[in-house]
Amino acid sequence: MEIPAINLKAIVLVHWLLTVWGCMVWLPKSFPWGNFSVLAVGVWAIAQRDSVDAVLMFLIGMVMTILTDIIHFSLFYGPSNFAPEMGHDVFRFSAGMAILNLLLKPVSCFFVYQMYRERGGEYNFNFGFPTVTRERAAYQSIDNQEESSRQVNPFNQAQDSKPGPRSY
Repeated sequence: MEIPAINLKAIVLVHWLLTVWGCMVWLPKSFPWGNFSVLAVGVWAIAQRDSVDAVLMFLIGMVMTILTDIIHFSLFYGPSNFAPEMGHDVFRFSAGMAILNLLLKPVSCFFVYQMYRERGGEYNFNFGFPTVTRERAAYQSIDNQEESSRQVNPFNQAQDSKPGPRSY
């Protein structure tokens, strides 16, 4: 089964709309700043179609906003006193759109990761830990006998010289 191709423009547009609707009433200013900053990186990834770095930064930003959105919702969820004249219906709509935005972000991260791979990104991330790979380009073949035809001197002594005195 092949993964359907989702346009990066559609991902950015949907998350932009849900972020605008989500921060209408109850979320603090850090919520739109964080989300719109990541969406600006998404616009950069749209503008530079061949850039692996732009897509990777957008992917990392989306993962980070998943965590910050969870923190925002846990701290600030509840009927707000910011705009009581708007009523509870606007609060429910705004909260629903913000939660829907959060629920769609892991799916969007999956599709952005697929785009990262299509643009030439590596399949794995290296955090500096030693790993075992199956890449055989770094190994020399033992079938190649060119080195064994030459006389190898393991002690780095010249062939014609006398052995020197041993130091004990």
